[in-house]
Amino acid sequence: MKRVAILISGGGSNMVALAQSMIGDHPARPVVVVSNDPDAGGLAKAEQLGIPREVVDHREFHKDRNAFEGVLHQTLEHHAPDIICLAGFMRILTGAFTSRYEGRMLNIHPSLLPKYKGLHTHARALENGDADHGCTVHEVTAALDDGPILGQARMAVKAGDTPDTLAARLLPLEHALYPAVLRRYARGDRTPVKLP
Repeated sequence: MKRVAILISGGGSNMVALAQSMIGDHPARPVVVVSNDPDAGGLAKAEQLGIPREVVDHREFHKDRNAFEGVLHQTLEHHAPDIICLAGFMRILTGAFTSRYEGRMLNIHPSLLPKYKGLHTHARALENGDADHGCTVHEVTAALDDGPILGQARMAVKAGDTPDTLAARLLPLEHALYPAVLRRYARGDRTPVKLP
């Protein structure tokens, strides 16, 4: 059984989708939810799900990224994860950190990578007049929103869509895609998942 650590910064809706999927014959189980924000709404949800919680508040390190990542690494290692899932974790991780978990760390990003790495993906898709939008699960590497693509979910952009409506319609696809990729990945299968 693979041990999964989930990193969050906010409400944790993708964390909940992942955790709720890891039941029955699933080859993995959640062992800890870690947040860089002590006020993240996802921490209460993790408690309700019975998952241990940890906080490594990045603000306490006064922009010393190496010190923050050192404590984050120690916190994770205490729970001995086999796989780390970034689920709305809003800190950019250095290559020194990601290399420790190479081949074991996943992220979900709200665009059809390699399009729109970074922030404001919904607005950028609309500005460019894209007919399709979606989300991507990928392995984490040192480069931002890069790494091998493990799954994508695609949807049509509708007339009158705004960044907020795109985000709202994309969320259920994220909640379907990430668990599907994790189930496959935990079995050692890196074949990309395509939804719908």
